[in-house]
Amino acid sequence: MIELTYYLMASLLIPVVGAVVISQLNKFENVREAVTLITAVSLFAVNIYLYINLDQAQQAGFMIAEPIEGLSISFAVNSFGVMFALIASSLWIATSIYAIGYMRAHHEENQTRFFTLFAVAIAGVMAVAYSENLFTLFIFYEFLTISTYPLVTHSGTREAKRGGRKYILILMGSSILFFLPAMISVYFIADNLEFVQGGILEGSLDPSWVLPLLLLFILGISKAGVMPLHKWLPSAMVAPTPVSALLHAVAVVKAGVFSLVKVVVFIFGTDFITESGANTVLIWFPIITIVGASLIALCKDNIKERLAYSTVSQLSYIVLGALLATKDAVTGATMHIAMHAFGKIALFFAAGAILVTMHKKAVSELDGMGKAMPFTFAVFTIGTLSILGIPFFGGMWSKWYLLSGSLGFEGSSFIYWTVLISLTASSLLNTYYLLSIPMRAYFVSNPAYTEIKEAPVACLIGMAIPTLVTIYLFFDPSVFYQLALTLTE
Repeated sequence: MIELTYYLMASLLIPVVGAVVISQLNKFENVREAVTLITAVSLFAVNIYLYINLDQAQQAGFMIAEPIEGLSISFAVNSFGVMFALIASSLWIATSIYAIGYMRAHHEENQTRFFTLFAVAIAGVMAVAYSENLFTLFIFYEFLTISTYPLVTHSGTREAKRGGRKYILILMGSSILFFLPAMISVYFIADNLEFVQGGILEGSLDPSWVLPLLLLFILGISKAGVMPLHKWLPSAMVAPTPVSALLHAVAVVKAGVFSLVKVVVFIFGTDFITESGANTVLIWFPIITIVGASLIALCKDNIKERLAYSTVSQLSYIVLGALLATKDAVTGATMHIAMHAFGKIALFFAAGAILVTMHKKAVSELDGMGKAMPFTFAVFTIGTLSILGIPFFGGMWSKWYLLSGSLGFEGSSFIYWTVLISLTASSLLNTYYLLSIPMRAYFVSNPAYTEIKEAPVACLIGMAIPTLVTIYLFFDPSVFYQLALTLTE
């Protein structure tokens, strides 16, 4: 047990130590990048060890401080946290490899600062993943916002600073206005903020107050991208592509939906939410976001902006699953955190490869490019098919359980049919605005592209990793399925 506590500590400290070392290697590019990769691989290895020894590891934990009696900054291992940590640490490896090729090929400035802050952000993700209570999660949720802000504004342009302002104002503002009051309310109602299977509020909170309190959390955890507090996400697309990948697949948005699912399952409890009837009202937030963001994505010609609104829509699949509060829906929502992460990061990597190689940002400029960049568009196609939930790609399983969960929803028939229609409509819209990109590249003729010209090798390796994992997860989704299942036991 003591040994596993040390491994838990290591998962939090490894990226911090890595960041310190990386920051001192500005004049040694190759060493700096080697340290980045060694740090990422080491972190993943530690999380793998915690996963392999999960039964014993769930007894491990430690406390940093207790500012108020009964209110501690502490960390512990649980299956959901291990799942999030595995996703983030594995994709940090792929993103680091990709970033080496991208940052050099794009001649980005301040690369040492970039890799340093990237490691700091991953440290924040690990802290969120292993938070033992809502107070600890809130602290590092905010830390993640602050640590990723310099990455969003990395280029230093006026556009980057404008995007960064919207990023920090929406995320910090919503936390202060909604998340913080909601957390304080829970503390005074339940007299603690511990994450407990089945929740801590039943028996202490009048069911009629579930709706306004849960609404505060939905609005306060704006990293989940629920409309109307979603605009920070498209604004952050001014950042370099590896940062976009970090925001949309690894760190920020996944920290948002991870936090929201934890609040639903471990603070309120799915049974209490269902009994209160709050979910039949609040479920409209993800429904509107799913369809609304898909319609907006349809109108975007910029590739990264289209992918950004796709992310907004896909995140609300997870929120919807949590609010449906059925066993299959929560399982599907939890699995979708993983399946979407691997599929979406492949799409962003492909978009970055197109920018680095062909210097194109718009969908309308991609006609015939599939002949010049066959590997890149193969990656984009596979990522797209997984996001759509097509068989032979991992995204099918999370969509399967989300749909199964919606079929098991016992609310009003109007809500039931609305959920099914919105999911169907979103899937059709997703098919058009995502699949049309490789279709244009492959099947619209363009005499300008006669020779193969792919991104740097490091980019291709980084792209290949999540793509292969996406395929593998169709044939063996058991790792994430078993970890997701523990939320409903």
